[in-house]
Amino acid sequence: MRHPWMVLCAALLIGGALGAAEGAPPSSAVEKAAAAVAPALVRLRVVDIEYESGRAMKGEATGSGVIFTQEGHIITNHHVAGKAKQIVCTMADRSEIDAELVGTDPLTDISVIRLRPKEPRAFAVARFGDSSRLQVGDPVLAMGSPLALSQSVTMGIVSNTELVMPDLFWPFKFQVEGEDVGSIVRWIGHDAKINPGNSGGPLVNLDGEVVGINEMQFGLSGAIPGNLARKVAEELVAHGQVVRAWLGLEVQPLLRSEPRQEGALVSGVIPGSPAAKAGFASGDVLVSLAGETVSVRVPEELPIFNQVVADLPLGKPAAAVVERDGKQVTLQVTPEEREPWRPREREFEEWGLTGRDLSGLEAKERRRESPDGVLITSLRSGGPSDDAKPKLLEDDILLAVAGRPVKTTDDLAAVTQELTKDQGEPSPVVVTFERKALQCMTVVKVGKEKPSEPGHEVRKAWLPVEVQVLTGELAEALHLDKTGVRITQVYPHSSAEKAGLAVGDFIVAIDGTPIPASRPEHFDVFPAMLRQYPVGTEVTLSVIRGTEERTLKVKLERSPTPAQELAKYEDDRFEFTVRDVSETDRAEERWPQAQQGAYVVSVSEGSWAALGHLAVGDLILHVQGEATASADDLKKAMEKVASAKPDTVVLHVQRGIHDLYLELRPKWQEAG
Repeated sequence: MRHPWMVLCAALLIGGALGAAEGAPPSSAVEKAAAAVAPALVRLRVVDIEYESGRAMKGEATGSGVIFTQEGHIITNHHVAGKAKQIVCTMADRSEIDAELVGTDPLTDISVIRLRPKEPRAFAVARFGDSSRLQVGDPVLAMGSPLALSQSVTMGIVSNTELVMPDLFWPFKFQVEGEDVGSIVRWIGHDAKINPGNSGGPLVNLDGEVVGINEMQFGLSGAIPGNLARKVAEELVAHGQVVRAWLGLEVQPLLRSEPRQEGALVSGVIPGSPAAKAGFASGDVLVSLAGETVSVRVPEELPIFNQVVADLPLGKPAAAVVERDGKQVTLQVTPEEREPWRPREREFEEWGLTGRDLSGLEAKERRRESPDGVLITSLRSGGPSDDAKPKLLEDDILLAVAGRPVKTTDDLAAVTQELTKDQGEPSPVVVTFERKALQCMTVVKVGKEKPSEPGHEVRKAWLPVEVQVLTGELAEALHLDKTGVRITQVYPHSSAEKAGLAVGDFIVAIDGTPIPASRPEHFDVFPAMLRQYPVGTEVTLSVIRGTEERTLKVKLERSPTPAQELAKYEDDRFEFTVRDVSETDRAEERWPQAQQGAYVVSVSEGSWAALGHLAVGDLILHVQGEATASADDLKKAMEKVASAKPDTVVLHVQRGIHDLYLELRPKWQEAG
């Protein structure tokens, strides 16, 4: 549910009231239609990857889908499952089954996943109907799991069978992975209520047939026509991808001033494309293509024309008739395979950036001679590429590293591996990059920074209490003509507690020497005075309690180990860091003196640990049932986990006064 503007299909009926408005179909017809699809309806919980801030960030999304083969193939939206690393499906009986991505098609926003049950079985399926037979006013049901809630249904009517993005929204386009979905999809508009989380859920007619896949809402709800969705899904099952023809021909509806009733205006021709080679020119009117009459008078007809082009046989010349300067000219155009607009991204941790290849069309858009190079899509603040001088920027294109050409992300990965193999420290590397029309160079220190070991402080004398400065204002308000500190906490079972010191006492002198602390910035005066004594010295403190001043003798202890010097463990697979429990932790959390565990000090955003809801401040007590009394214990337990690679890693944590059991569900090839 990352796209609030993109209502992620099929809607919610809370309490079951479909309504009995005048003209509505009988409830028995609705129940029968919904019952026909309900066994095949699934809720998807997806872990996917977004590339942000120089990192591959894991995130959670929810959506809906419907089973259309007995083998367990499910159709849903690309924006739900197209970048999934982990998918769990909740079935109609509320059981959960893992699934895997079979194939995806951003251009139509359709993905197919397949259920992977532990035991083979045949699944209930939903039937597709003929979406071309839908008419305005037909009752339809939107089914799915809105807002990640239980499977549900809402009812409405077909409002528009030829829904496109209106000119009013210009320059907005409904894009997925850079693909203009509206260039090929003409949505079924309907008014059945849909909400985020319903993406991929079916639009159903009263015969219990799937006639659309719900996708969005712009005033009206929009569903991808079932005929198109089924065609794409079947090709994804068969081949794992959708192969389409491409001409490089850009057309638009005929101008309003054009008296013609048929044809399409050729607005542009991509250089080097099949259309350019065939001799098409801007301003031509395309009359026919492959023997079929072309008619694009209005925007609603453009997606249908683009579907015709996409279905042309690859490598087979097609005749095209254009009208140019009042004459008809016949051209022969040979379709090529259409490539994706936006290749997949990758993270390059050693560089502190994410990047991807350029598609041929992107290269042409940038007026580049070739798509060679790696496009930087995001950078980590303070990372190697961000620290370079001059620093690399998003949208720069890496051309060469250490004198070696970098044409693809595979090239960058290979040279990075060579540069960092057996590397002790990040090493400076000369990088050539392109920034718009400029070709520049910089030096990047490539590699992972090893965490520096903090210097160890000498353990000096310490009074086991926490204090605040007795400021002049506070002393005046309390009618105290003294300077010093006020005790805010006494460590349990300590020499201070045994000496009788209490919260609220004012310490005004040590061995008769006044404590010159009267302003907030004097916070270190009292500890500094104590550090002048050897550990174990018994000192006499002058203490004001209430209106009475007294003296107390107390033995100074050795200062506790600072938190930054305690044993620490960083888990690179799940991306979290823990350390041993400190004396300060025990005092602040009011834990018993014997409290042990691995204290969580950081959890990386978008990590497997974050997805499992591990939080800073948690105390990890057990991993897979094994006790973890320290950071070293946790390290050993997590090494066993990495070796065994279980589907689920269970952490027993203490959070405040609560005990929780967290399930981390890594995708191991992504976690290591």
